[in-house]
Amino acid sequence: MAKYTSQSVSINGAQTDVFNKISNLGAYQELLDKMPDDLRQKAGDVRFTDDAIIINANPVGEIRLEIIDKHEPDLIKLKASNAPVPMFLSLELAAESESVTKLVAAIEVEVPAIIKPMIGPKMQEAANQMATLVGRLFNGATNA
Repeated sequence: MAKYTSQSVSINGAQTDVFNKISNLGAYQELLDKMPDDLRQKAGDVRFTDDAIIINANPVGEIRLEIIDKHEPDLIKLKASNAPVPMFLSLELAAESESVTKLVAAIEVEVPAIIKPMIGPKMQEAANQMATLVGRLFNGATNA
């Protein structure tokens, strides 16, 4: 499996509070709906349900990421269904201080070595976008 890890993003809030917010996927949709149009377009074609993140990934189509594991207060792991290859998304949290939490998004994907150079940059970009999106959703659109 290849692993693509985002840059860390700071989220305002204690680690346990951030974990509880992030693990409630249904809350993301309401936050996303309140974002300004320009920031929402940067997020891409994504929507949230109580138990899944649904991403329209052209040309693959719709990929559904469902929570498969939670380790409070530092890890939420999701598994992709409808993806052309096995894929996992981890949201890793670490306390930076009592009131600030660091978030790192990591995508693990099983790809043949021959196509890794072609999709690697896109997977890295996806990991970075996920971390940035979560940071913006929970800090407010202007603080991430």
